[in-house]
Amino acid sequence: MAALLRSARLLKFSPLGLLQIAGTKRTGPPLDRLYSGTLGVRRTGVLSRQNRPSVENTPSHAWPYATVCVRHFTVATEKKDEISIAVRSKQAQNFDWALSKLDSSVRRTGRITKTLLLRIFHDVCRTGYPSGNQGLLLLRSCGTLLPEIGLQERTELAHRIWERLQELGVQYDVSHYNALLKVYLQNEFKFSPMDFLAKMEAAKVQPNRVTYQRLIAAYCQNGDIEGASAILGFMKSKDLPITEAVFNALVTGHARSGDIESAKNILSVMRGAGIDPGPDTYVSLLNGYAERGDLDSLKKTLEDAESADFSLVDRDIMQVIFTLAKAGHQQHVPEMMEHLRQDRGYIPDAMNLCLSLVTQGLDETAFTILKTFSTVQSDDYYGDSDNLGSFFLRHCVNMDMPLEKIGRYCTELQDSNMHASPLSFVLLCALEAKKTDMSFEVMKMMQEQNLPIRPHYFWPLLSQHVKDNNTAGAVEVMKAMQHLGVAPDLETVSNYFYPVFPNTEAARQAFEEAGIVLELEGLLTSKIRFLASSNLARLYTLLSDPSHPPVDFGSFRSSLIHGFRKSDDIECMVKLTKLFYNDERFTKPSTTTAEMVSYFLYNLIDGFQATEVQEQEDKLRNYFNQLKAENIIIPVNIYRGIRNILESYHVPELLKDVLLLVDPAELVSSSPLSAAPHVTGLEAKASVLENKLAELKEENKPLSSTLKLAIQALASEESLQRALELRQQYEDQMNTGAYAILIGLCCRHDKLDEALGLKREMSRKDSSAMLDAAKYLALIKLLAKNDRVEEAVDLLKEMKEKDVVLNGSHASMLFHTLNSVVSKGGGAPAIQRLQDTVFTLGLAKPTANLCGPLISAYLKSDDLPGALEAALECQKRYGQLPRIHDIIVCLVEKGDTELLQKAMDVVSQERGEMTMLYYLLFAFLQTGRYREARKIVETPGLRARPGRLQWYAERCILTQQMEPLEQMVDMTSKLFECDRDEMYSYIFRLCKETNNWQKAEATWTKMQEENVIPRERTLRMLAEILKNNGQEVPFEVPETFLQDEQEADTQQVKPAALSLRDTENGGQYQVRLISLCKKGKAHDAFAMLKETDKRGVALTPANYDYLIRALLAGGSVEDAMAVRDIATSRVPGFRLSDIANSLVVVTLSKRGQAKDALETLKSMLQQDQVPLQLAITRLVQTLGSLGNLEGIKEVMSLIERLGTSLNLSSMMFINNMALAHIKNGDLESAVEMLEEVYTRPENGNSSMSFVFRKILMEENEKAIDKLSAMAERLATHFACYRPATDLFVQLLEMDKVEDAKYMLARVGALAEQKESLISYLARMSQRPGQVGKVKTLLSLIPDFAEKEVLFTYLMKCHVADNDLASARALYERMQEEGVVADELSLKRLAVLYRHAGETAPFPEPPESFKFYADKLRERTSKAQLADE
Repeated sequence: MAALLRSARLLKFSPLGLLQIAGTKRTGPPLDRLYSGTLGVRRTGVLSRQNRPSVENTPSHAWPYATVCVRHFTVATEKKDEISIAVRSKQAQNFDWALSKLDSSVRRTGRITKTLLLRIFHDVCRTGYPSGNQGLLLLRSCGTLLPEIGLQERTELAHRIWERLQELGVQYDVSHYNALLKVYLQNEFKFSPMDFLAKMEAAKVQPNRVTYQRLIAAYCQNGDIEGASAILGFMKSKDLPITEAVFNALVTGHARSGDIESAKNILSVMRGAGIDPGPDTYVSLLNGYAERGDLDSLKKTLEDAESADFSLVDRDIMQVIFTLAKAGHQQHVPEMMEHLRQDRGYIPDAMNLCLSLVTQGLDETAFTILKTFSTVQSDDYYGDSDNLGSFFLRHCVNMDMPLEKIGRYCTELQDSNMHASPLSFVLLCALEAKKTDMSFEVMKMMQEQNLPIRPHYFWPLLSQHVKDNNTAGAVEVMKAMQHLGVAPDLETVSNYFYPVFPNTEAARQAFEEAGIVLELEGLLTSKIRFLASSNLARLYTLLSDPSHPPVDFGSFRSSLIHGFRKSDDIECMVKLTKLFYNDERFTKPSTTTAEMVSYFLYNLIDGFQATEVQEQEDKLRNYFNQLKAENIIIPVNIYRGIRNILESYHVPELLKDVLLLVDPAELVSSSPLSAAPHVTGLEAKASVLENKLAELKEENKPLSSTLKLAIQALASEESLQRALELRQQYEDQMNTGAYAILIGLCCRHDKLDEALGLKREMSRKDSSAMLDAAKYLALIKLLAKNDRVEEAVDLLKEMKEKDVVLNGSHASMLFHTLNSVVSKGGGAPAIQRLQDTVFTLGLAKPTANLCGPLISAYLKSDDLPGALEAALECQKRYGQLPRIHDIIVCLVEKGDTELLQKAMDVVSQERGEMTMLYYLLFAFLQTGRYREARKIVETPGLRARPGRLQWYAERCILTQQMEPLEQMVDMTSKLFECDRDEMYSYIFRLCKETNNWQKAEATWTKMQEENVIPRERTLRMLAEILKNNGQEVPFEVPETFLQDEQEADTQQVKPAALSLRDTENGGQYQVRLISLCKKGKAHDAFAMLKETDKRGVALTPANYDYLIRALLAGGSVEDAMAVRDIATSRVPGFRLSDIANSLVVVTLSKRGQAKDALETLKSMLQQDQVPLQLAITRLVQTLGSLGNLEGIKEVMSLIERLGTSLNLSSMMFINNMALAHIKNGDLESAVEMLEEVYTRPENGNSSMSFVFRKILMEENEKAIDKLSAMAERLATHFACYRPATDLFVQLLEMDKVEDAKYMLARVGALAEQKESLISYLARMSQRPGQVGKVKTLLSLIPDFAEKEVLFTYLMKCHVADNDLASARALYERMQEEGVVADELSLKRLAVLYRHAGETAPFPEPPESFKFYADKLRERTSKAQLADE
């Protein structure tokens, strides 16, 4: 480098001579992924796209230098002082947080804000030990990711960050200098490349290839070809590769130097050097022409790019537009805009272009781009479609653009329906930016347009004056309010005016001097609010005066809570509480003072944060005790609400103090422990309960429930003996619950005889009594462990007789029960007996997990033939192959080829040959027979199954078996469709688990030998392993960490030796085909594919699959199958993806071709594909409509064998089976099946709406009569109301009101099915035009829910219908009836007013809909807790 610095100005190299590099070509693996260099230089300017890395074959002697170049910087870096583990941990957390925030912002919008960057910068600096990674993150963010600030300011920010981090001890390496170079290029900062190199040399940091590339770009940015030639000559002498990025920079350099012909000739030079010009090269040339305003050359270059099969994306065209505008050639922008395709991602990119243009003062061009948004319907725009111009207006405000121009933009946006209320939004931006003068001017403009000005608009301006205690500023704002004719309301005066002054008198005087007139009542309320939050003593003096006029307590309750929270004057708090408790001046006529104070105390505790309650525990205890002394009483339901809050705050110690306030009479009348803290087994004191039992016995009162609580308390303490004694003492009062608790306790203590004796005693008292499933299983487990298998079988039969239901967790318990028998030495016959009983009785569905213990029993006794026979029998009877891997492993170890062949034949027949080969592969790996394993991998036709490979890799990682894992990775190197990075990542994960950095480093070398392109996550994992062991990292951290790292977890089909780059025109056709599919022109795409196929052009399997899915989405099965045939001929081993096959099933089902759809599903499952839920649903529905009962059962069987949850409801199958029976005229079977389902307790809430809807639509009167009678019978005799409710709701939805009335008269309990009825309301309120149905329900059952709930959904209906008149009337009715509208309803209504161009009679809630929805949900949850 020193030699380069000395001779730089003397060298006279011709770039043309340097570029004749023998052996270089464009194809091959990216060099940045093959060794430790970073990505090639990127072009400068707005929205620059990342250059593709160089892909040439360099001479072998170039590599050692490249590697040394990268590793050299670690030698020059001094070690920092050791810092504590805690600081390092905090530092890592900060970096993760910063990276997550920046990454999220870039993914959503393609940019970050200065505020976010500075916040992260300050947080990083605050730790005192910023890391190199954090420095890199901050530096890289100071370029084009900040389009809202100017180029000079961005560079100054980068320098500020650089200097500050250097002060804090960050040791800069070559990656930091490269990052700074990149920022200079993006910000067009003029600097001396030679001085930059000198600084690097002074810092003992060795430049690498990326450094030289970016220095060349810096020279070329200024048109200095001579300087660029000097760097090129040095790279040539060091055998460093000359990449496409270097050529692109030279195109820019020649164009900037005025030699546009030489710039154009660079493309020929590239071809001569074996590197084909890419899209970036053409964009560099386009920018050169754009700077000259040469429109004809622009058009010709675009044509040349298209003829070269390069499709320039919107982001490329946008960069040319930016260059044109910046160079003063705005007249050509519309011509270039015609080339914008407006693909997915257009709007975020266009937004960044607009922001950059406004920043450069080119707002007219930016607005021209903005107007194209109205024609784009984009899925990836994350904003409100009615306010597309918000970002533009905000930036105009921040740039202090003249208001006249902003006003013109607002008018145009509103006229073109691109913004609902642009002027109001401009005011919001001005207020947020604290631009006082601009805010007042915007308000005047709003008044001129008859837009309302609300008092809360002034709050942002006043808040700063409150913070600064600026009385003059506050008075000026109030004067402005008066000048604009806006009267200050209570909140404004109380919260934003009074706090500026030392007292209320000073505030009153300021009002008078400024000539501000306030209503006396409003001023008084404001004064009370102010004193309530700041001076409790003065508040008490004011309110305790008998002459003080009545004041609604609700008007200052929030302020009083705030004052109580921050005050330490307990005496005043008590005096005020007592005043409100005794004085009726502060209550409404419908509320008592006691109720008012009780709810105040609840709201007071609810208003505290958890940490505040913990810190002020003594203060609150003293407060409650003094309230007790003043005879203040609260009801028990308020106590329960407070109790819930204090328990959630983890301050249960205060409960006894709050309990003192509860009316003792109410405590007595409640259940024995109702007012006490939550009674659980751990909290209840047995002694207290036993005393209570004695008292109840003396008084001859019922004590069963208390006895159960006492036994439960003893059981929680595992006091078996005492619990049995208590049962003996009160045997005549024992109920089923008490027996169940005791039986469970005996089982936990292995007291089998006692448990069985208690069960017999329970049965004698009540023959219908039954235990829950967990207790039965505990007894069965104990019996089986004691070799009393037949008794366990009898218990299983009893469970069946008493309809004891087993859910998923119980199935797991059953597995552990059977497994425990194996661990205790139980033989296979005992397990077989229990397993057969469970499956025969239908207590649980056969699964591989439940069948596993039987195989374990055989394996434990070393009976391999028995294990294999048992597994094959399970396959025959239940379709399961339990522990087949372990069986095969044992057979391989034993060398029993005859049994092994038998096992393989069955697996091949049942699961397919490929599955059999994988089982054999894993068995050979597990037993160390690697030669045989390699032969399996080399089997012709074997392809990678990611799920199977991952399963075995995870198994190796769990058991820390490195050798078989390494062997598997090595031998699958040529396996078709094998994701090599994924395979190597498994080794790195195990290296990380075992802290084996030597193996990790060796694996990294093997990856390079194999030319594997690692993902960034793999590089980061390897870097972490090496750093944790104090080793050098042989590569740079990937530079593109801010980009989207979406890596497909599902495996995409990849061709073995087929590449788009190897097929003529493949890339262009690929882009066109995908574009047509996205635009809904799948048939045009198909026509294009047929044409390209005739020319011999092949695409990737992913593109074929994409077209197939697009055709299937339109119902074109035949065309889709034709595409499949083309793909199969072009790509050996091609198959449809899971989604495509699922769409085939859906399309065939819609056509009524259920048989073909079922065959497709079977084919999917044989290929180990997982169908979509929609495919199964549509197929089953079609089978049901055709009356194909056997087909539905077959689908059920197939899904059960799949072993993967598709979130399918069991009722989906049942409902369609019922419809199949109905279709076949077998109504009796349909009714019998549904009744059997609904008489089971676990199915009581399952829905059969689908069945009722179908028969009602088909007007099948016979079926309607039968099923309605069934629903009525279930409701009357079994208290199962869901079928009747489903029928009632369907009748309402289909406007059969008279039938619904009849149903309601027959089953009166329908009016009590609150949950189902509210669900119907919620569903109807989401669709326009359904308000009539909602009102019909309310007329039939007016009081099934609270008015607040009913009015909320009714308001939602009116908003969905855009019916302002009805919504306004409803709001007035709510006010008349005293129903308080929640903020979500107010927000909806306010938006309705705004869209109608009217002013809402209340302040619009400022937050988003989601915010108020979450708040309402949280409040509802708290209310439910309080009710409990």
